[in-house]
Amino acid sequence: MTTEAAEAAGALQAHRPMLLGLAYRLLGSRHDAEDVLQEAYLRWLGVDRSAVEEPRKYLSRVVTHLALDRLRARQAARETYVGTWLPEPVPTAPSPFGPLDRAELRDSLSTALLHVLERLTPPERAVYVLHTAFDLPYAEIAEILDRTPEHCRQLHHRATARVRQEQRRFTASRAERERLLDAFLAAARDGDLATLTGLVAADATAWNDGGGRARAARNPVTGADRIARFFAGIYGRGRQWTTRRVELNGEPAALMTRADGSRYTLTVSAADGRITGVYVVGNPEKLPPVD
Repeated sequence: MTTEAAEAAGALQAHRPMLLGLAYRLLGSRHDAEDVLQEAYLRWLGVDRSAVEEPRKYLSRVVTHLALDRLRARQAARETYVGTWLPEPVPTAPSPFGPLDRAELRDSLSTALLHVLERLTPPERAVYVLHTAFDLPYAEIAEILDRTPEHCRQLHHRATARVRQEQRRFTASRAERERLLDAFLAAARDGDLATLTGLVAADATAWNDGGGRARAARNPVTGADRIARFFAGIYGRGRQWTTRRVELNGEPAALMTRADGSRYTLTVSAADGRITGVYVVGNPEKLPPVD
């Protein structure tokens, strides 16, 4: 590596956790986020860096635009994805995205929130992530997105309104989610339909992402009774599974392995003492980073 390339790599490395976290929150894919950072590095290598006053701002702009281009392309091709698409689980103990010492940083990584962000337009998602997770002012976001501060404020208002419609469904504390996750796994393992049904909210939904590469329900499973029967049937007595608790996306999760070696991750959202959402990822293309 030349001296110039080493200097460029060092400048990017100094901001890598933040940039990786930005790209991941915009895309919900660690693999795509890493690709974005590699492309950002190539652009950074070719720019006159002596003219860049603040590398973080410049690189944030490049990463945001590259991520939004990928997000638009992915949304256009989403119809070809088999079944439900869920974010790629990422281990966060330790976090590759830097310290998750603020609630906004940790919460903005949750599977439940990233799933909701998929319903936003790319500009709405960018403004929401930049302002809510990274606390950037609208003036700086406007520079990143080539929009006016007022337009960015309007985009954030619309995005926040949509997110809040769903946020009431995942307001439980970490300790409460841990308790409910443990109880859910135990009841599913025992095939205890009554307990499972009691743990799940009447209007809950379970999403399963197999991507056509793993056994998974292609459509969301809705309602406490259907969810209880579905998971008791999969994980109940006589089924050979090993389960290990892990931290994914800053939240309690389970890594579940079948006797045939296939793996799934499971996380839950909760509110008012009940599970409101179950998120299962079995697509093997999304699971290699999970040890």
